[in-house]
Amino acid sequence: MLNIKDISRALKQVAEEKGLQPERVLEAIESSIAAAYKKEYGTRGEVIKAKLDGKTGELRFWQAKTIVDESMVRVVEEREEEKIPETAAEGETALPRYNSDRHVWLAEAKKVKPNASVGEELLFPLETHEDFSRIAAQTAKQIILQKLRESERDSILSEWRDKEGQIVSGIVQRFERGHVYVDLGRTVGVMFANESIPGEHYRSGERLRFLVLAVQEDTRLPGIVLSRSHPKFVAKLFEMEVPELAEGVVEVKAIAREAGNRTKIAVASKAEGVDPVGALVGQRGTRVMAVANELGPEKVDIIEWSEDPAAFVGNALSPAKAEHVEVLPRREARVYVPEDQLSLAIGKGGQNVRLAAKLTGWKLDVRSQTRPEEAQEGGVAGTTDFGEENREEKSSEETKE
Repeated sequence: MLNIKDISRALKQVAEEKGLQPERVLEAIESSIAAAYKKEYGTRGEVIKAKLDGKTGELRFWQAKTIVDESMVRVVEEREEEKIPETAAEGETALPRYNSDRHVWLAEAKKVKPNASVGEELLFPLETHEDFSRIAAQTAKQIILQKLRESERDSILSEWRDKEGQIVSGIVQRFERGHVYVDLGRTVGVMFANESIPGEHYRSGERLRFLVLAVQEDTRLPGIVLSRSHPKFVAKLFEMEVPELAEGVVEVKAIAREAGNRTKIAVASKAEGVDPVGALVGQRGTRVMAVANELGPEKVDIIEWSEDPAAFVGNALSPAKAEHVEVLPRREARVYVPEDQLSLAIGKGGQNVRLAAKLTGWKLDVRSQTRPEEAQEGGVAGTTDFGEENREEKSSEETKE
């Protein structure tokens, strides 16, 4: 008989270290002992189950068999050359072969349990053994480690599933082929090279904030994919700083970003008398500065969203002031700005008009008010001209790889 005090102490210690329920650890131990019993005293086809009494420390073993009838299995006589029967229809699979180590006929099962039914599992007591060979003990060790890893993985996944799309804090751990690995506590997340902010340098031991982009469940270890370049990262940073956003009084209607350079975010108010732009800027700019400090040199333009396309397009070109917006068919607009505002409206390399087009979803043509007939170099931009076109689709494909 096992020392139940030692077992209980070990259960509690492992559960605390791995962040698991003691019941899950006990299940892993029972599975490993059952595997050792099967290795030492059972046969290959048997299904062995073990139970450790938490009060007395007594070990008990059973052989598990599934109750079947003639419609569930096929019987192959000994020494008879087995031929897999042809399937009756396409896609239909052959019935499993009857195995006396795994199956029991319904008529026989009812002798043990009168109310037994097909498909039910029936347990047959086995002789108790507590002495196992070195090989069986090694098998038990491998099983318990595997079960604990699986339980820990499931526990981590259940914890992180709800954090997808949220901001988390982590410590930069190491770098590998341009990817950044981040210590998140119980697990390690990865920020792929394309999800980091261009020009941003990371140091081991540095604590930063990240957006949980995806939680992958089809990998051996929980795959927590992080990002700092995703547009939603900026929106979530504002949500942490602006109570009106968290409470739903102010809403982010659209966001366009070229990570490391500039972000435009359009906001609207759901409550009368609440200035959405002022809410994000904060008193003396404290709120927007808190976000800007996390983003480094990246500039943030906060724009008031409007149902009027002309007003929204004009606002989107901030910090430039639009004098007149001419709305054209097929979601196109021509924007006229003062001559001294032209370079500001277009932006370096056409960045400002490009981001404004992405934010509004309109094709924009920025021109000088004094030279309305003359198209400007870099002054035309559509949603397909944006440098991060289809960014979310590309990102999801790369994380799957």
